[in-house]
Amino acid sequence: MRIGVLMSRVRVEEKLLMEAFAARDVQVDIIDDREVVFDMHVSDAMRQYDVVLERCINHSRALYALEMLNAWGVPTVNTAAVANVCGNKFSTSRALIEHGVPTPRTLIAFTQDSALEAIESLGYPVVLKPAVGSWGRLISKINDREAAEAVLEHKAVLGSYHHSIFYIQEYIDKPMRDIRAFVVGDETICAIYRHSPHWITNTARGGRASNCPVTPEIDAIARAAAQAVGGGVLAVDILERPSGELTICEVNYTMEFRNSIDTTGVDIPGRVVDYVMRVGRREV
Repeated sequence: MRIGVLMSRVRVEEKLLMEAFAARDVQVDIIDDREVVFDMHVSDAMRQYDVVLERCINHSRALYALEMLNAWGVPTVNTAAVANVCGNKFSTSRALIEHGVPTPRTLIAFTQDSALEAIESLGYPVVLKPAVGSWGRLISKINDREAAEAVLEHKAVLGSYHHSIFYIQEYIDKPMRDIRAFVVGDETICAIYRHSPHWITNTARGGRASNCPVTPEIDAIARAAAQAVGGGVLAVDILERPSGELTICEVNYTMEFRNSIDTTGVDIPGRVVDYVMRVGRREV
């Protein structure tokens, strides 16, 4: 079996994945997204791979590379379709709603005036997010009309693609934590709590990880969310309402897991590598 790993650089996660491949005596080629050139007329160079694991940092690079590989018939983890849905919060919300998976109420608006009207119809506080983004960046909690007017004006003046669509979501008053569940194929392999006194709980923003037992409720909603976006190797972010009901915040297709291996006691890179090899053998 010949496996390619498309990556931007060797971070902790990529090093662990390479070690897991080596432990299974599997040859792996690193495909550096800073150097690779895809000739759209010639597919022979990439058809040599039984499967390619995508580990890009940049969403655009990942999306274009995966679409090209899939068009050439090269299996990938994850697929271009999954990356396209998970890489855009609007598309993720649409997929979750379409499949009946609980998710916070979300409104989309295209102008400052309509966005303000949407925010006030939803009720303060609300969360304003860029449709495309990661690591909790450019997310705002809007507590009142003055704050709404200020943030909407800033986004309109900035004028970039990230700020041209107003993605407005219900604020969930979670218990100073959220849940990240790791789904590989059709199994929720483990989960962590991400604790923070701040309302943004991402570990990239200072959140602290602890083990979260995978209850039947967490397993069911995590797998349902993964299936809704197309399945594969995914990190599913789950919020707990004050009532205890679980709801899906978002789904991540190039998941980070360095803080979750010792926390959960689960060999996450090993489980990912085993799944990639099953895809390469066409067993998935």
